[in-house]
Amino acid sequence: MAAARETAGLSQKNLAKRLGVKAKTVAAWENDVSEPRANRLQMLAGLLNVSLMWLLNGEGDGVAPPGEEAPLSKDARAILLEMRELKGDICDTANRLARLEKHLKRILEGGPA
Repeated sequence: MAAARETAGLSQKNLAKRLGVKAKTVAAWENDVSEPRANRLQMLAGLLNVSLMWLLNGEGDGVAPPGEEAPLSKDARAILLEMRELKGDICDTANRLARLEKHLKRILEGGPA
């Protein structure tokens, strides 16, 4: 995960901020002290531009092994970073929408709001 974060040009602090967690939480994930919850995994995959499978077991679309990375221009890096931010925003919006749908369902079923 640290390699993917570094490839994305993000510090632990920046990644944590985008995920809505503390930097020490990201450090714990990278050091295999703890694991991200399911809702954070999808956001993490989007921000790091890797597949969910790669995050879970190292297989699939992920970070190229050392020495195989293609050099990127400054413009390409900026575009990739913006795309990753948008993916994170989309994940945040999808999570918010899911919470609202669940809340609406409870209201419509006569449950507590």
